[in-house]
Amino acid sequence: MNNRYKIKIIGKNTKRFITELINQKISLYHLENTNKYSIIIVDDEGLKKIQKIKTSYEVEIIKMYGLIRYKNLLKKYRWFLIALGLGIGLIYLLSNIIFSVEVEHSKSEIRNIILNDLKSYGIAKYRFRVSYNQKEEIKKKILAKETERIEWLEIERVGTKYIVKVEERIKNEPKNNDTAQHIIAKKDAMILRISAISGEVVKKKYDYVKKGEVLISGFITRDEKVVSKTKADGSVFGEVWYQVEVDLPKQYHVINKTGQKKKKIELNIFNKSIFLFDFSKYKTYQVTRKNLLKNNIIPISLNYTTIYQTNEISKNYTYQNVSKEAITIATKKLKQKLHKDDQIISKKVLKKIEKDSRIVVDVFFKVEEDIKDTENIENIKIEDIEGEKNESSN
Repeated sequence: MNNRYKIKIIGKNTKRFITELINQKISLYHLENTNKYSIIIVDDEGLKKIQKIKTSYEVEIIKMYGLIRYKNLLKKYRWFLIALGLGIGLIYLLSNIIFSVEVEHSKSEIRNIILNDLKSYGIAKYRFRVSYNQKEEIKKKILAKETERIEWLEIERVGTKYIVKVEERIKNEPKNNDTAQHIIAKKDAMILRISAISGEVVKKKYDYVKKGEVLISGFITRDEKVVSKTKADGSVFGEVWYQVEVDLPKQYHVINKTGQKKKKIELNIFNKSIFLFDFSKYKTYQVTRKNLLKNNIIPISLNYTTIYQTNEISKNYTYQNVSKEAITIATKKLKQKLHKDDQIISKKVLKKIEKDSRIVVDVFFKVEEDIKDTENIENIKIEDIEGEKNESSN
C-alpha cells in the first residue's frame, strides 16, 4: 500500500492555498473545506512539494496511511517495544530456570540419593527445566536404578521449583510364624484351582463354597482322628461373580485433560493471543493465566500462561449401541476392586433400561480370583475336637 498523508491546513481563505497546490500539479486524494480549515490527503511526492512551499498557512500532518504509519508507530514506541522484548526474553529465561529442588521425605539419606540421581539426569538447581516426556523418562530411570530402596516416585514442577515426592521400599523380613490355622473362603465362589503346601485339602475343583468354609484344614488326621495341628498354607482360586451397573447419558460430551501441560509467555494484543516460543501447539487445550504486564491505555498485556492439553469426546448412545461402551466402563470399575493376580473370565450385558435421557446397563462378570483367607485354630484343643465328634456320633 502506497503512503498517504492526511493534512490539515489552517488559515484565512485556505481555498487559495488549495488552488496553489493544484497549480503545482500535486495530486489530491481527498479534499474537505470549511470556513476555518481545509483537509487534504496527498502521497509522498505531494508532501515533499508542500513542505517546500513557503506560506503563512499552518500545515499539520494529522494522520498517516500505509507503511509509513507503522514505521512512525515503531519509532514512537521503540523504547517501549525494546523494553517489552527484553522483558519477555528475561521472563522466558527465568521461567525456564529451576531455582529449587525439594525432595519430600523424612530421611536425609533418601533425600540425598534422589537429589544426586536427579542431578545426574539433568534436574538440579539453576538448570533449565526439562520437558514432560524427559521428566517421565528420568522418573523411570531413577525407579529402575533404586529399585531396592524406592517404592514410588513423583516429580512435579511448580513454577520454578521441582517438588519430588518419594516413598521408600520397606523390606518385610520373613517372620517365623507357625501359628496353627485353616485356609478358608473369604467369599462365595466355585473352586477352580486348589493346592496345599501344608495342611489337608478338604474341597475339590468345581465345588461351590460359602464364605468362611474350610478349604485347606490345619487339622492333621490319621485313621479319621485328629492327631495334630499345623499352619495350613496353599493357594485357592475360585470363580466369583460380580454385577456392575453403568449409567450413561444418551448424549455424552466431555473435555478431559490429558495430563500434559506447558508453561508459556502469552502476548495479548487487541484480544488476540500470541503464545511466544510455542512451536508445537496442542490441537485442543485449556489455559490459566497470571498477568505479568498490562497497559490500561493500549489494549496489550503479557501473561504467564499454563496450557493444558485436552481431549474432547462426543458420543450419542442408543439402546442398540450402548453395550460395548458399558462393558468397557464396567470393566474399568471392576478392575479397581480386583488384585493384580485376579483375571476376568467372561463378561456380558444382563439388562438395559432407558430412563428419560439416560440408559442404565447391568454387566455381569465371572472372575478368577484368589479367595484364600485364614482362620486361627491355635486355641482349639485336639481332645475337644474328638469329644465333639463322639457326642455327635452318639
